[in-house]
Amino acid sequence: MSESTLPAGLPVFQPGWVWLCGAGPGDPGLLTLHALNGLRQADVVVYDALVDTTILDLAPGAEHIYAGKRGGKPSAKQRDISLRLVELARAGKRVLRLKGGDPFVFGRGGEEAQTLVAHRVPVRVIPGVTAGIGGLAYAGIPVTHRDVNQSVTFVTGHDQSGEAPSALDWDAIARGSQVIVIYMGMKHVGRIAASLIGAGRSGDEPCAVVCEAATPRQRVLETTLARLEADIDAAGLEPPAILCVGRTVLLRQVLAEPWEAADADPLGTRRLSDAG
Repeated sequence: MSESTLPAGLPVFQPGWVWLCGAGPGDPGLLTLHALNGLRQADVVVYDALVDTTILDLAPGAEHIYAGKRGGKPSAKQRDISLRLVELARAGKRVLRLKGGDPFVFGRGGEEAQTLVAHRVPVRVIPGVTAGIGGLAYAGIPVTHRDVNQSVTFVTGHDQSGEAPSALDWDAIARGSQVIVIYMGMKHVGRIAASLIGAGRSGDEPCAVVCEAATPRQRVLETTLARLEADIDAAGLEPPAILCVGRTVLLRQVLAEPWEAADADPLGTRRLSDAG
């Protein structure tokens, strides 16, 4: 796309720059205009495992380089990915680093930005819709509702070692946040649920699991904290998934019902309330 054909107010993607961009949780319609602008101008798109392939179709003239990292599967080291961005930018490429959700929400975007700055590579950050908000919304679950909660906490379900994060104070989180949204928590869901119950959360508290959020493959499980692990196993759910703990989950019974009753949900949302 030439500078003369850019929509008014959108920036020109200069050679040698890296745009660190959030692709949203899945649906291409959740891309920002800045993201679409970057896709149309990029010479190279370096993309993550959670970027839907239909989004890559919006950059047909660019080279597509996979740099996904998925727990338990062989993947490139983070430092190698960051240095690859530096290498491509120094070769004069317009490099779009495309990450699922938002690059700064459990997406290692901060680490990549630090490396680029340290190597004097110019970088633009393009925020995206994070799965913990957009993915839950597509399942009919608002993360806040003034009649239900005045706080929400976003946590990761594993640390750099792949284990449940030891640095998290589950007691404080359980006491202090009415709604808890957990990224990458499927591997340690039993331990997380037990920690929350041990910290005083009721085993009957509503929970939801949204797998492959905001895509045609989206599946939703409604359950309780005590049954969370068993119902996930019974339903055969697998990552990627967002977990939500709290009473806003109950609003799905109202907000998702019009789609499901009419069998008109364009994302094919499946209700699995009775799993297990």
